[in-house]
Amino acid sequence: MEFVKEFATFLYKNDIIKFGKFTLASGKDSSYYIDLRLVPGFPQQFRKMIKNLQNLIIEKIGLDNFDSLASVPTGGLVITSALAIETVKPLIYIRNKPKEHGTTKSIEGKISSGMKVVMVDDVMTTGTSVLNGIKQLKESDLSISDVFVIINRLEGADKAFNDLGIHVHQLTDILEITDILFQEKLITKETFEKVKEQINQN
Repeated sequence: MEFVKEFATFLYKNDIIKFGKFTLASGKDSSYYIDLRLVPGFPQQFRKMIKNLQNLIIEKIGLDNFDSLASVPTGGLVITSALAIETVKPLIYIRNKPKEHGTTKSIEGKISSGMKVVMVDDVMTTGTSVLNGIKQLKESDLSISDVFVIINRLEGADKAFNDLGIHVHQLTDILEITDILFQEKLITKETFEKVKEQINQN
């Protein structure tokens, strides 16, 4: 896919993906770090990424087959907001914890029982935050069967979602990105092997 090749190179050249030794939010060590929150700083690339995500949704499920887009703050929310504008779809988001003032609700946006929702996230590792979000959506009687992500880190999320009967669709994954970077001679074989090893451990 032409976009993925261009996207992978863009991520690398702008330090949005870095290789080395990093500790993730989960406390796990990683041989690379991706910060997609930097992408909106490059409006043309950001728009292209959103457009490709929109096309993926059209191709996989179609825009008429769901009512709302949902996300969890913060990384996924910026992407989902832009996507909601492009697809002219309502947006809802799930707080990590309910508001402690006002309405004390954990789902923001207009919802109604039986609504079909599509979940969107930026980078998926184990999928925990999205799974928590889905749990809250289901508790509010919303229906969800598809999750769309920009980059899948291939560290167990797919299995967790499959077990719930939810399909994960991705624009790309870390294996595809690092493979492209290796082919383009932007990273060494050793770096590529480290990433593959990390995927295999999960």
